[in-house]
Amino acid sequence: SRNPHEIAMVEDMTEEQREKKIKEKKLMRMGVMTALALAIHNFPEGLATFTAAIADPNLGIAIAVAIAIHNIPEGIAVSVPIYYATGSKRKAFRYSFLSGLAEPIGALVGYALLMPFMGPVLFGIVFAAVAGIMVFISLDELLPAAREFGEHHLSIYGMVLGMVVMALSLLLFM
Repeated sequence: SRNPHEIAMVEDMTEEQREKKIKEKKLMRMGVMTALALAIHNFPEGLATFTAAIADPNLGIAIAVAIAIHNIPEGIAVSVPIYYATGSKRKAFRYSFLSGLAEPIGALVGYALLMPFMGPVLFGIVFAAVAGIMVFISLDELLPAAREFGEHHLSIYGMVLGMVVMALSLLLFM
Protein backbone atom coordinates (compact mmCIF):
# COMPACT_ATOMS: atom_id res chain seq x y z
CA SER A 1 0.00 0.00 0.00
CA ARG A 2 1.18 3.49 -0.86
CA ASN A 3 1.62 6.34 1.60
CA PRO A 4 -1.02 8.98 0.66
CA HIS A 5 1.60 11.72 1.06
CA GLU A 6 3.95 10.25 -1.55
CA ILE A 7 4.04 11.80 -4.99
CA ALA A 8 2.31 9.49 -7.45
CA MET A 9 4.32 8.48 -10.49
CA VAL A 10 2.71 8.89 -13.90
CA GLU A 11 3.25 5.17 -14.54
CA ASP A 12 1.27 4.37 -11.36
CA MET A 13 -1.78 6.34 -12.48
CA THR A 14 -4.75 4.70 -14.14
CA GLU A 15 -5.98 6.03 -17.48
CA GLU A 16 -8.93 7.61 -15.67
CA GLN A 17 -6.61 9.39 -13.21
CA ARG A 18 -4.43 10.68 -16.07
CA GLU A 19 -7.49 12.02 -17.91
CA LYS A 20 -8.71 13.67 -14.71
CA LYS A 21 -5.30 15.36 -14.22
CA ILE A 22 -5.29 16.59 -17.83
CA LYS A 23 -8.83 17.93 -17.44
CA GLU A 24 -7.90 19.71 -14.19
CA LYS A 25 -4.83 21.22 -15.84
CA LYS A 26 -6.92 22.52 -18.76
CA LEU A 27 -9.51 23.99 -16.40
CA MET A 28 -6.80 25.68 -14.34
CA ARG A 29 -5.22 27.13 -17.49
CA MET A 30 -8.61 28.39 -18.66
CA GLY A 31 -9.30 29.98 -15.27
CA VAL A 32 -5.89 31.65 -15.08
CA MET A 33 -6.09 32.90 -18.69
CA THR A 34 -9.57 34.28 -18.03
CA ALA A 35 -8.37 35.95 -14.82
CA LEU A 36 -5.46 37.57 -16.69
CA ALA A 37 -7.67 38.67 -19.58
CA LEU A 38 -10.22 40.14 -17.18
CA ALA A 39 -7.50 41.88 -15.18
CA ILE A 40 -6.27 43.48 -18.42
CA HIS A 41 -9.89 44.27 -19.35
CA ASN A 42 -10.66 45.73 -15.90
CA PHE A 43 -7.65 48.04 -15.89
CA PRO A 44 -8.98 50.56 -18.47
CA GLU A 45 -12.51 49.94 -17.24
CA GLY A 46 -11.42 51.38 -13.89
CA LEU A 47 -9.91 54.36 -15.68
CA ALA A 48 -13.16 54.94 -17.60
CA THR A 49 -15.23 54.79 -14.42
CA PHE A 50 -12.88 57.15 -12.61
CA THR A 51 -12.79 59.61 -15.51
CA ALA A 52 -16.59 59.55 -15.81
CA ALA A 53 -16.98 60.12 -12.07
CA ILE A 54 -14.70 63.16 -12.20
CA ALA A 55 -16.61 64.62 -15.15
CA ASP A 56 -20.08 63.89 -13.74
CA PRO A 57 -20.56 62.16 -10.36
CA ASN A 58 -24.05 60.91 -11.31
CA LEU A 59 -22.68 59.34 -14.49
CA GLY A 60 -19.81 57.85 -12.48
CA ILE A 61 -22.26 56.21 -10.07
CA ALA A 62 -24.35 54.83 -12.95
CA ILE A 63 -21.27 53.41 -14.66
CA ALA A 64 -19.95 51.96 -11.39
CA VAL A 65 -23.28 50.16 -10.78
CA ALA A 66 -23.36 48.83 -14.36
CA ILE A 67 -19.79 47.61 -14.08
CA ALA A 68 -20.47 46.01 -10.69
CA ILE A 69 -23.37 44.07 -12.23
CA HIS A 70 -21.33 42.92 -15.21
CA ASN A 71 -18.45 41.90 -12.92
CA ILE A 72 -20.64 39.13 -11.46
CA PRO A 73 -20.44 36.86 -14.54
CA GLU A 74 -16.77 37.81 -14.92
CA GLY A 75 -16.09 36.52 -11.41
CA ILE A 76 -18.00 33.35 -12.18
CA ALA A 77 -16.00 32.87 -15.41
CA VAL A 78 -12.79 32.95 -13.37
CA SER A 79 -13.85 31.09 -10.24
CA VAL A 80 -15.73 28.11 -11.70
CA PRO A 81 -12.83 26.63 -13.71
CA ILE A 82 -10.39 27.31 -10.85
CA TYR A 83 -12.75 25.62 -8.37
CA TYR A 84 -13.26 22.57 -10.59
CA ALA A 85 -9.52 22.33 -11.26
CA THR A 86 -8.45 22.60 -7.62
CA GLY A 87 -11.53 21.86 -5.49
CA SER A 88 -10.61 24.94 -3.46
CA LYS A 89 -13.20 27.66 -2.92
CA ARG A 90 -10.47 29.82 -1.42
CA LYS A 91 -8.31 29.65 -4.57
CA ALA A 92 -11.34 30.30 -6.77
CA PHE A 93 -12.24 33.37 -4.71
CA ARG A 94 -8.61 34.58 -4.63
CA TYR A 95 -8.20 34.46 -8.43
CA SER A 96 -11.56 36.21 -8.96
CA PHE A 97 -10.73 38.84 -6.37
CA LEU A 98 -7.29 39.52 -7.86
CA SER A 99 -8.66 39.88 -11.39
CA GLY A 100 -11.31 42.29 -10.09
CA LEU A 101 -8.75 44.24 -8.08
CA ALA A 102 -7.22 45.36 -11.37
CA GLU A 103 -10.15 47.75 -11.80
CA PRO A 104 -9.42 50.18 -8.94
CA ILE A 105 -5.70 49.80 -9.57
CA GLY A 106 -6.34 50.59 -13.24
CA ALA A 107 -8.25 53.69 -12.24
CA LEU A 108 -5.41 55.01 -10.11
CA VAL A 109 -2.43 53.99 -12.24
CA GLY A 110 -4.17 54.85 -15.49
CA TYR A 111 -5.15 58.24 -14.19
CA ALA A 112 -1.62 58.97 -12.99
CA LEU A 113 0.10 57.78 -16.18
CA LEU A 114 -2.35 58.47 -18.99
CA MET A 115 -4.20 61.64 -18.01
CA PRO A 116 -1.52 63.98 -19.39
CA PHE A 117 -1.86 62.27 -22.79
CA MET A 118 -5.51 61.25 -22.66
CA GLY A 119 -7.54 62.20 -25.65
CA PRO A 120 -10.15 60.53 -27.81
CA VAL A 121 -7.54 58.75 -29.96
CA LEU A 122 -5.59 57.22 -27.04
CA PHE A 123 -8.84 56.31 -25.30
CA GLY A 124 -10.03 54.55 -28.48
CA ILE A 125 -6.73 52.71 -28.89
CA VAL A 126 -6.76 51.47 -25.29
CA PHE A 127 -10.35 50.22 -25.50
CA ALA A 128 -9.83 48.64 -28.94
CA ALA A 129 -6.80 46.74 -27.61
CA VAL A 130 -8.74 45.55 -24.57
CA ALA A 131 -11.71 44.48 -26.72
CA GLY A 132 -9.35 42.54 -28.99
CA ILE A 133 -7.80 40.76 -26.03
CA MET A 134 -11.23 39.75 -24.72
CA VAL A 135 -12.41 38.48 -28.11
CA PHE A 136 -9.18 36.49 -28.52
CA ILE A 137 -9.55 34.88 -25.08
CA SER A 138 -13.19 34.05 -25.83
CA LEU A 139 -12.42 32.44 -29.17
CA ASP A 140 -9.09 30.82 -28.28
CA GLU A 141 -9.69 29.65 -24.69
CA LEU A 142 -13.32 29.77 -23.58
CA LEU A 143 -15.17 28.44 -26.65
CA PRO A 144 -12.80 25.48 -27.18
CA ALA A 145 -13.12 24.61 -23.49
CA ALA A 146 -16.91 24.85 -23.70
CA ARG A 147 -16.85 22.55 -26.73
CA GLU A 148 -14.69 20.04 -24.88
CA PHE A 149 -16.99 20.04 -21.85
CA GLY A 150 -20.16 19.83 -23.95
CA GLU A 151 -21.62 23.32 -23.51
CA HIS A 152 -20.41 25.02 -26.68
CA HIS A 153 -23.82 25.92 -28.14
CA LEU A 154 -24.88 27.69 -24.96
CA SER A 155 -21.55 29.54 -24.87
CA ILE A 156 -21.87 30.66 -28.48
CA TYR A 157 -25.43 31.90 -27.84
CA GLY A 158 -24.21 33.83 -24.80
CA MET A 159 -21.33 35.37 -26.73
CA VAL A 160 -23.58 36.43 -29.62
CA LEU A 161 -26.17 37.80 -27.19
CA GLY A 162 -23.44 39.79 -25.42
CA MET A 163 -22.27 41.25 -28.72
CA VAL A 164 -25.85 42.17 -29.67
CA VAL A 165 -26.41 43.87 -26.31
CA MET A 166 -23.17 45.84 -26.71
CA ALA A 167 -24.05 46.86 -30.28
CA LEU A 168 -27.54 47.96 -29.22
CA SER A 169 -26.17 49.93 -26.29
CA LEU A 170 -23.79 51.72 -28.65
CA LEU A 171 -26.66 52.55 -31.00
CA LEU A 172 -28.98 53.69 -28.23
CA PHE A 173 -26.51 55.81 -26.27
CA MET A 174 -24.56 57.52 -29.04
